[in-house]
Amino acid sequence: MKNIIFLAPPAAGKGTLSEMLVEKYGYGHISTGDLLREEVKAGTELGKEAEGLMKAGKYVPDELIIKLIKNRITKPDCENGYILDGFPRTKVQAEKYDELLKGLGKDLGIVIYIDIDKEMAIKRACSRITCPKCGRIYNKYSAEMKPKQEGICDDCKVELTQRADDTEETFIKRFDEYMEKTMPLYDYYKNKGVLETISAHESKYETFDEAIKVLEK
Repeated sequence: MKNIIFLAPPAAGKGTLSEMLVEKYGYGHISTGDLLREEVKAGTELGKEAEGLMKAGKYVPDELIIKLIKNRITKPDCENGYILDGFPRTKVQAEKYDELLKGLGKDLGIVIYIDIDKEMAIKRACSRITCPKCGRIYNKYSAEMKPKQEGICDDCKVELTQRADDTEETFIKRFDEYMEKTMPLYDYYKNKGVLETISAHESKYETFDEAIKVLEK
């Protein structure tokens, strides 16, 4: 299987698509945010270093993120392919990741950009609700994504909540900032010949089908 890097604006459906691909192919799913939390919880040296930086209000440096990625992609569940979620975020990180792969003798794989109309993204984000216990994401206005019981998680049976930053004003800022900072990555991978673009559809299954065609061609 090809390793995957997702480039996707907020609310493009990257998390949902990742879950579907993990279920179908058995990919290892790597979220840098989850990695940091796991290392901090486990009390590892990397975790202690990251926790100290975050408590001091400082960014976790690229070198530390790369170490976490290196540890993760060499684990057994990533041997047959993995999905990188939330990394790289900058061209510098992409270049450091290329160096890491070269050192490990691993292939970059494929980079998939999920294209979404800004208005659709706003609509999705502002109607998104999340389970505070398991993190599952629902959408109040999507037949596929809404909970079986209004406002209640299907699995945990607890009340769903909305992110404080999922207002139209804050979301637009996040969306615009993402596009500004991430488009250099789009060009970087396009020039390397590894970039494919799929569309974010109203139906997650249509987006999933597009991704499958890209991965299996």
